[in-house]
Order: sequence, then structure tokens, then C-alpha cells
Amino acid sequence: MATASGKTYVAAHLLWKLTKAGQLRRALFVCDRTFLSEQAKEKLHAIFGDDAQVVSTSNPQKNARILIATYQTLNVGGDSEDEAATDASFFVENYEEDYFSHIIIDECHRSAWGKWRIVLDRNPNAVHVGLTATPRIMVHATTEDQEIRDNAKYFGEPAYEYTIAQGQEDGYLATFEVVRRVVNLDAKGQITREDIEQRSATDYLTGQPVPGHALRDAYAPKDYEDALVLPDRVKSMCQDLFQLLCETGGPLQKTIIFCVRDSHADAVSAELNNLYADWCRANGHARAEHYAFKCTVKAEDPGGKLAEFKASGHSHFIATTVDLLSTGVDIEWLENVVFFRYLGSSIMLYQMVGRGTRIHPPSGKLMFRIYDYTDATRLFGEPFETRPRPTAQRPSTIDHDGETVVQVEGFDVHVTDAGRSVLVERDGHDVLIPVEEYRELVAQRLTAEAPDLDALRSTWLDPQGRQALLATLPGGERSARLLQQLDELKECDLYDVLAQEAYGLAPKTRQERVEALAYKHGDWLKVMAPEAALVIRALAVQFSKGGIGELENPLVFQTPAVKKAGGIRALKKLGADLAAVLRVTKERLLAA
Repeated sequence: MATASGKTYVAAHLLWKLTKAGQLRRALFVCDRTFLSEQAKEKLHAIFGDDAQVVSTSNPQKNARILIATYQTLNVGGDSEDEAATDASFFVENYEEDYFSHIIIDECHRSAWGKWRIVLDRNPNAVHVGLTATPRIMVHATTEDQEIRDNAKYFGEPAYEYTIAQGQEDGYLATFEVVRRVVNLDAKGQITREDIEQRSATDYLTGQPVPGHALRDAYAPKDYEDALVLPDRVKSMCQDLFQLLCETGGPLQKTIIFCVRDSHADAVSAELNNLYADWCRANGHARAEHYAFKCTVKAEDPGGKLAEFKASGHSHFIATTVDLLSTGVDIEWLENVVFFRYLGSSIMLYQMVGRGTRIHPPSGKLMFRIYDYTDATRLFGEPFETRPRPTAQRPSTIDHDGETVVQVEGFDVHVTDAGRSVLVERDGHDVLIPVEEYRELVAQRLTAEAPDLDALRSTWLDPQGRQALLATLPGGERSARLLQQLDELKECDLYDVLAQEAYGLAPKTRQERVEALAYKHGDWLKVMAPEAALVIRALAVQFSKGGIGELENPLVFQTPAVKKAGGIRALKKLGADLAAVLRVTKERLLAA
């Protein structure tokens, strides 16, 4: 199931159904991040109460029926798939064989199968349930440990699937716009030894000059901020991103930036904090605390910072990370996902993008943006395949087996626009298409069903006709919602959004239509009974709050404003037909 579409929620209810059916003896919910275990506890505890507990190294929670644990706590694996195997003593000493009747494996695509398979091997009669948004397929696997990481081979065909496109179309997941940017250094394809020797090149760790013989012949973009540190590139990319944030709602947007390494995350957060401080001084704003911050495994108190990032609307706005925030963490009101690092894995892309797909109705968040500086989004639609890699652990700090890590300054770096696009599903595959092509596609589908504005208005007045019309659009109603967000027409009814797209009608906000009703149809209101006019004006106020759908709510006549105006009692006293009153009110509002 697509990230943010409710895997843990489904798993919790599956366990409850099994319990009610008398089939669940004990269950283990296992994951590889502490914050994932806490999120699981919230959902499981809501159903099982104290019978769902998180295992700690000091308490195996053997009295609970639902145990929630990380591999690290069970002493059967570490944070990385490459970490050395552990002795599994905690798990073996506390849970005898076949202790669990059901084991749920969260984020089963990424966990350290070869290290913790003892959990499965010691519970061969348990039902093993894998949860993931990106089921891994192993290509050219050569060992049993590699084969067991192939989700389809281990679990069989999925029992249930729910794609990101389906979730967006159904309104469960936020849609997104992809904003692609190009850095001129990256577009060049490589930085050569000659390029470096012409500038100021120093050892990143010591600050000492680096001789030419210690340099590679060339560095590819994937080496940038790893083997080759480029402060000018960091500065230009941060300046470009900050400007884009200012143009789309201001700098105080919840944002995750995926960086190459810890040192890169440090540099990006420092640069953004400087830009924000300058912006505050120039615009007379008081500075919010902890604007940009590093949130990695090595950061100080990453759990506390993450909690503030998720919960606070007054601090911790931009998180620079490497892998810590790539999987599973719920951040409902995240507004932007940014790629400052190169990716080669579609699994990583979908997981990272998934941090933004949760909707957040209280804040009005129904979409988010992806700012792609490294062409990471080219991986949309690619299969979730992995090839075996060496088991040696990749260094978690800058260390290249003695190779000098070079820092070079003096490059002229600039960033340019490479277009904007949206995701659609074609022939069962995710495909990015330019926003303009998307607009044309929406307009074509719309005019095929409603050839002119009058036809659109007539169809829009009928709830069933409107839903049928929306269903013909690419992506259904989410198409209209996405265009509404892109064009900053949140205060407009979807009628105005689509009328602008297909027929060039200048959009009016809902409030503007209410005001137009008063003066364009003033004579009509004056000739009717004053009691009826009051009710219609009150109904128009409801339209201003939520659009045409508000007037089709069965309880619309029970809202305080309409009841105060006389409501049903006033209309019945006049012998008016309620459905006819609603119909004519909608007609006049859309014609205003």
C-alpha cells in the first residue's frame, strides 16, 4: 500500500479481526526505527489498550498479547542492512520457539533480512505479514540471504495492493507538483582535475592544499558533496530553494531536504539559517526558533527535533537529513520534499516522496511540492528492483579508504528552471507529464463532456452529473483539486477552477459570487417575500464557506445562519419547495 495510505492501521485491524475469530495467540509487530514503534503503538493501543506494549531491553513485555519491538531491541540487527550480525541473545532468552502466532514486519522491503531472519526461523508456524509501499524484487540474487529479501518470493503475491495514484484519486493521499531545477555544474556532467587545479582546492578535513596527483581525473555529479565538497554549489542551491519557498507561501513551510551526508546536511541547514536571518531583517519579521536543523542518526537529539518538527507550527521548519526520515515517519503537514542528493533506487524515491503524501485537513494541506535538483524524479514508474551489493558496511562518515576528500571553491554556480510536472497513471505505470500537458488533458476531457460554459454550469448544478463529470477527468476529482492548488484558487469553487481551465472564464472566489448575487440579482431578491430572501442570503453564506457541496448537505437548513434567517419554517410558511429553493440559489450563484 502506498506510503501514508494506512498500512499500520490495516495491520492493527487485521490483528483485531484475528483476535475476535479466536486465531491470535500472540503477535509481534517488528520494525527498525524507534519512532516507527511509537507510531505503531498509537494505533495498536487504540484497539488493544494495555494489551499492546512496546518491548524494551529491560522489559520483554511477556504479559502483553501484542508486542511491538525494533530489531535493535530484540538484539537481532542494527540500523543498517550492512551491520554485522548480533547474537540475538535477548530474543532467544525471552521468547521460546513458536512463541508468536503472527508476526507483522513493517517496512519489509528494507529490513536486515539476513541478520534478523532468526525471528522468522524460530516462529515457522506463525503467519508472517509484510507491510511495504515498495515491495523489493531482487535481481541476480546469488545467496539464500539475498533471495529472502525478495518480497514477492518470500511472501508470495500481495494479498492487497493500493497505489499512490489510487490513493490520490480517492482523496486519501495528497497530490504533488514536481518542480525540476538544473544546476549548471551538474549539467556539465563532470568536474575535471584541471577544473579543480584552477581554483582553491583543500583537504576537507585538514584545510591543507591538495596536490594535483591526489585528485581523480574527474568527479561525476554523484560524487558532489561526498568525495568533492562544493560550498558554492550548496550556497546557490539553497538560495534558489529559499527563493522558491518565498514565492509559494513564504519561508515558514515544513520541508525535508535529502542530503548526501551528515556534513552536507550541516552545510545546507547553516546556509538556510543565514538566508532566513537575512530575510527576517529585510522584512521586519521576528525570527522563528530552530528554523533549519539537521535531523540524522548522528545529530544531537534527533528524536526531540523530529517531535518538534512534527508537532510545532512555530519552530523547526526545515529538516536536513540523509536517511533517517526516508521511511515510515508520519508528518501530516509536510509541504515540501527536496532532493539535493542523487538517487539510483526507485524504492528510495517513493519512500522519500511518501513523507509528503499525507493530507492534513486542519491546515488545508491537500497537495505538496517536490523540488528536484538531481533528477531523482526520473525514477517514477521504475520497478522496485535491487541488485546484490557487497556486504561490507559503507562508511557513515566521510572516509574513502585513504582517498582525499577535496573541497573546492571558486565555481560560478547558477540554477535554472527545468519545468514543472505532475504524476499520472498510464497503462498501470506512474508517469510524469508537464503541467501544461496536464492542463490540456483536463480541458480536453472537460469539453468533450460539456462543450460550453452553459453545459458545464448545467451539469455542475446536478450532484450526480457533477460527480460523473469529475470522474471523466484524468485522476478524477483530484485533477480539479490539484489545479485549484497550483493556481492558488483555494477560495474558489471547483466550478471556477474548471471553467477557467476549459473556457477561459475569469475565476471568482466564493465570496465574490455571494457579493455578486446581492447586486446582480438584487431585483430578483426584492420581488420575493422578505422571509425567503433572508433564507437565500443565508444559504449563500454557506456557499461562501464550502462551495456548491455545502448547499447539498442534507443538514444545510439546520446550520445556525440559515435557522436564524427563518430556515425551513419560513419557507414552509410561504409554501416554498425546499429543493427548488436550493436549486435556484445554486443557479443564481453560478450565474453571478
